Amino acid sequence: MMFRPIPGAGGHVPTVGVRPAAGLLRRPIMPPARFRPTETARDLPAAYARHRIGADRVFEVYGGSERIGATLITGTEWLEHPGSVGRAAPGEEIVILSDEGEPLPRGEVGEIYFRRAASPGSHYRYIGADTRIRDDMDSFGDMGWLDRDDYLYIADRRTDMVTVGGANVYPAEIEAAIESLPGVLCAAALGLPDADMGNRIHAIVELDADQPEPVDGMAFLAPALAKLSGLKRPRTVEFTRERVRDDAGKLRRAALRAERLNTL
Repeated sequence: MMFRPIPGAGGHVPTVGVRPAAGLLRRPIMPPARFRPTETARDLPAAYARHRIGADRVFEVYGGSERIGATLITGTEWLEHPGSVGRAAPGEEIVILSDEGEPLPRGEVGEIYFRRAASPGSHYRYIGADTRIRDDMDSFGDMGWLDRDDYLYIADRRTDMVTVGGANVYPAEIEAAIESLPGVLCAAALGLPDADMGNRIHAIVELDADQPEPVDGMAFLAPALAKLSGLKRPRTVEFTRERVRDDAGKLRRAALRAERLNTL
């Protein structure tokens, strides 16, 4: 069994798992070399389904150690709903709420809440943080949306969201666009202070060993940034050969941001 963190996850660590059907293999599956280790978890089901073991033998699970709720998606379903982490487990319901606690229509990004038959919040507690219980619902603190078939898609962690010019920007979307570029191993998108917009997006890009450092960083990013709206496009970029993710495969955006704030 192999488990990968959701992009941007921190704290209580919601995770995505990809595993073979029982009895298929006797050892853990490792991704084929052609798939970079920094690929986001939402890309893995398609990779395995198409190139390794077949869609009918791939399962992806989203949940957390608090056991607030969980989703499941098969490889076959993923190919029909690319990017999704599945639908709610039996006996659970997913509700997407606005900042004001109002239910949002399908397709709109909000905080992901789970409603279970059992009352939430009694089986765990955080140390140094509060739960996010609302009435009979609870949340990991992730942002996302539902499609018309009730399949869930993860946007990012609420704590990693950046407000730019009054609009909410989710770093994971920017990072995924940059990581689609040849020669890029990993990327982190951060919000840094800006006098006009409140925040501006700054990108940290980890380059492959064979990729020369670009002379014009923004020109290098241009094909990826063309996929993003104006407010989501980084205004500045830095390149590195150091690992952007930690040993657990997570982006510690708060720590990366604090390091850059100290140099401003």
